[in-house]
Amino acid sequence: MSAGLKPASTGVHMRTSTIGLLAAILFVPTASFAQEGGSFAIGPRLTFVRGSGDADESQRFTGGMIRMGRGRAAIELAMDYRSEVVGNLTERVKSYPFQASLLLYPVRARVAPYVLVGVGWYSQQVTQFSAPTGEVVVLEETTRRRGYHAGLGAEVRLHRRFGMYGDYRYTKLRFNDDDESSETPGLIPFAERLKLSHDGTMFTWGAAFYF
Repeated sequence: MSAGLKPASTGVHMRTSTIGLLAAILFVPTASFAQEGGSFAIGPRLTFVRGSGDADESQRFTGGMIRMGRGRAAIELAMDYRSEVVGNLTERVKSYPFQASLLLYPVRARVAPYVLVGVGWYSQQVTQFSAPTGEVVVLEETTRRRGYHAGLGAEVRLHRRFGMYGDYRYTKLRFNDDDESSETPGLIPFAERLKLSHDGTMFTWGAAFYF
């Protein structure tokens, strides 16, 4: 065999080794990496909310979160905010949902998927003005609803002190719902058998700074 030619098996072995190394870096649990980053995280997030069966575009919320926990579980407290003027500029609607969630990680790695469940309180304040100038308040009313949520997500740890995450949540879940027009959350196992329905979805992007 010529000295300038390499056996085919050598190239295959090199490709296999490279793929294996990348998989080890990304998906093998790194307990020490996670521990060095701390068990407390805080950061901003951007959320897109859509109502169940709503044909309109999703609404964008801004907010922040706190995560506390180490190992396979964490607690998240998050609050979002949105304000808009409607009704010929005579009505302001402020929405500020607050959610408390339990996050469960099957494995802790640089790329860590998780499932989440929790409860949320959804508040909305409507203020009506006598004119578009907003000088005189005619009516001010606040409504609050409570509902459960569940979803899936993943976090990428780019540094021991910093990570980014994204998740998808079904909000205001209801059990034993016999309404045929209700929408079933397709990503939740046995949702149809449990007669599970929801009133909306949330898609969230965020950053986490660990201490």
